[in-house]
Amino acid sequence: MATTVRRAVLNLPAAPLGPENPLPVLCAPVEAHTLDERSREGLPRDMARQIGYEPLRSLLPVRLRDGYQRRRKEHGFEAVVLENAHLRVTVLPGLGGRVHSLVHVPTGRELLYRNPVFQPANFALNGAWFSGGIEWNIGATGHTTLSCSPVHAALVPAPDGGVMVRLWEWERLRDLPFQVDLWLPQDSEFLYVGVRVRNPHERTAPVYWWSNIAVPEDPGTRVLAPADEAWHFGYERALRRIPVPRWEDEDRTYPLRSEYPADFFYEVPEGARPWIASLDAEGRGLVQTSTARLRGRKLFVWGSGDGGRRWQEWLTEPGTGGYAEIQAGLARTQLEHVRLEAGAEFSWLEAYGPLAADPGAVHGPDWASARSAAEAALAAALPHARVEEAYEAWRGAADTEPGERLAAGSGWGALEVLCGGYELPGTPFEAAGLGEAQAPWLELWRTGVFPAPRRVAPPGPSLVAPHWRDMLETAPADPLTEYHLGVAQWHAGDVAQAVRSWERGLALAPSRWPLLRCLAVADALAGDPARAAQRYAEAFDDLAEESRGGEPWTAAESALGREAMTAMLAAGRLPAARAVWDRLRPALREEGRFRLLAARLLAAEGHVGAARRVFEEGFELPDLREGDEVLSEVWSRITHRPLPATYDFRMRPPT
Repeated sequence: MATTVRRAVLNLPAAPLGPENPLPVLCAPVEAHTLDERSREGLPRDMARQIGYEPLRSLLPVRLRDGYQRRRKEHGFEAVVLENAHLRVTVLPGLGGRVHSLVHVPTGRELLYRNPVFQPANFALNGAWFSGGIEWNIGATGHTTLSCSPVHAALVPAPDGGVMVRLWEWERLRDLPFQVDLWLPQDSEFLYVGVRVRNPHERTAPVYWWSNIAVPEDPGTRVLAPADEAWHFGYERALRRIPVPRWEDEDRTYPLRSEYPADFFYEVPEGARPWIASLDAEGRGLVQTSTARLRGRKLFVWGSGDGGRRWQEWLTEPGTGGYAEIQAGLARTQLEHVRLEAGAEFSWLEAYGPLAADPGAVHGPDWASARSAAEAALAAALPHARVEEAYEAWRGAADTEPGERLAAGSGWGALEVLCGGYELPGTPFEAAGLGEAQAPWLELWRTGVFPAPRRVAPPGPSLVAPHWRDMLETAPADPLTEYHLGVAQWHAGDVAQAVRSWERGLALAPSRWPLLRCLAVADALAGDPARAAQRYAEAFDDLAEESRGGEPWTAAESALGREAMTAMLAAGRLPAARAVWDRLRPALREEGRFRLLAARLLAAEGHVGAARRVFEEGFELPDLREGDEVLSEVWSRITHRPLPATYDFRMRPPT
């Protein structure tokens, strides 16, 4: 059977993504994967250096995706299917290029964990993320901001004379273009994936990459990798070196033998072939291997505890089975960023396919024998020399210009290429891809003037790279320009200048709430919660007066209302928080995020019984953040009863 590539539609019960949050993300989100400072002592020097290298100051210029809910209905997703006699691969270009399914054709066996629904949850750096399949994580520690965004896709001649699917996009947190090429040689039992990340700038750039593979989590499943040690990272934010496979009297290579969610970053020896496999009780499953550039290997487990199981239900349909993640990355751990020199690139080749090894050895008591059995099976199925040959052949095709287009990504890469004059063979970001979001920035570049909006609406997204900041500084200083300039200055770390720009804009702004909200954030971070609460009160009043019908305005009210009430509760400004609640649209008050705020407000006002009834009546918090313990914290303030299972998302041992 010759390899074929075809378009398809994947129908799934899906929760709509909803609108973007229109408020600029001035602060980096509270990231669960942050290392406690005390844990850095004694780390290998290169690891410690890379953990401290260029952490995110904010998510700018990316916006939050938090408009989703949990009501699902059937939806058709555009898909691309690659197939030969051995494998059938389903790719979703509209959702970050995620590989949704990898089926072993002769047996009909799914090698990945294939989520039967599309349910966004708050795991990506910018919010919306979904579980299952293989995702391509680029940007910074965490799940990519492209998790639920479209990428460009096209057909390209494959190194073996067939055809491959190229995915590419401009990653905006680090301003870097990347590509992912997928192809199935005609007689291959392995999917080949060529990856390239380029730095077209005249400055170094921090790079983060982890290929994240969801695999079925069965009691008999064991994860194997070529390591005798691992770095354990739990939600207590400590990194410690532990032995593999046994630690604290349990074999941690079986995902369900850990109680709490945790990362195990394997210490793969220098020069060893990098690989990781998930094999069931019969010794069958999936293996991933690569060229040496992709050095890191990791196992993530949800664990057997109540919180981990609740998260598993939250991300899919109850009763459909859980999953673990095996991953491969550029560094030892996901807490690190790797330096990429100006004008340079990183590239490597990955391979994914079925693996069958002697189950007696794989699940035997001797770890070295178990590893050797898996490694020998991999060597027989896919010799390392063949991976190296495939990589060299792919490098010769990496610059080939794409042919038939399969999907379109965003217009941000086209804007950056046009303004920067970059030459990126193989990944064209064409001017035809520019859209409405890029239009005002294109006009700024062409004329030196940031245009006034054609209609009253919440401000569009800000750009913050140095060249855009320079253009804003020389543009005529109208209120909207001052707003965007302040956001760019804030991103650069010049807080005082940002505040001055927002204050200048405020004096003449017909729409004051965007500027007041930015100033409120600055007040809160400066340690003045009372002033922040007052600014938020003024901002929400102004928005309520200006707001119109339609999704963008509802999204603005929801986002600003949540921030305002949270700030007012922190400052003890209860009447002000109640005033915001009273001005909310009735439909917003029924959403889970505002039901939780209502419970917090009632408890602060002394109405503990009423606050408890909010929980008893039931609500869901669609955008509950990974690692966030707000539900258990609020519950513990209003009652001494055990936390109901439906609200138990705790990911670490009680402290």
